Amino acid sequence: MQSWNQRKTVFRPARARQLGFTMVELLIAMAVLMFGIAAVAQLIPISIQSNMRNRYDSTAVVVAERLLNQMISQPLTATQFTDIDGNVRLLGGAAGLVGNPVQVVSAIPNGALNLVRVDFGVNAVAGYNFMYTNPNDSIGIPYEVRWTVITNLSGATVVSKRILVGVWKRDPRNVTVPVTVEAWVQR
Repeated sequence: MQSWNQRKTVFRPARARQLGFTMVELLIAMAVLMFGIAAVAQLIPISIQSNMRNRYDSTAVVVAERLLNQMISQPLTATQFTDIDGNVRLLGGAAGLVGNPVQVVSAIPNGALNLVRVDFGVNAVAGYNFMYTNPNDSIGIPYEVRWTVITNLSGATVVSKRILVGVWKRDPRNVTVPVTVEAWVQR
């Protein structure tokens, strides 16, 4: 019998005691690593393009809200105003839709509050559009700004205006869609 302090020594051949990777294991590990790197590398251009679209959308919303806020602060009877940049902008005066055509996105059965957006598929209506160039944009592609004013009358008195402002950056390198913001003003 062996006592607890005695050890059994087993001799193994020198080859069995070597530790490490074989050439085949190394090639398999490199192939898996390269596959992972290639997959991640394909995501980089997609994420850059998505980031660019999000920046365009954010800027378009800011431009649209800036103009819309100036419009809704005007009296209901105003047919035009001078914006903070010193440009005269039209607000319509007659009852009904004045300005750029709209597209109905979804219709509600009674038709009172249809979800609509400014239609960029047709030519812009003179006096109800302009081009905005972002001073922080190095590319310099302008945003197209269009608006529509829907005026409701009671007799000869203006009782409300529904104002829609659409903004679109038509960048040929990125697929972008127009942004529309709206407000309904009643007094």
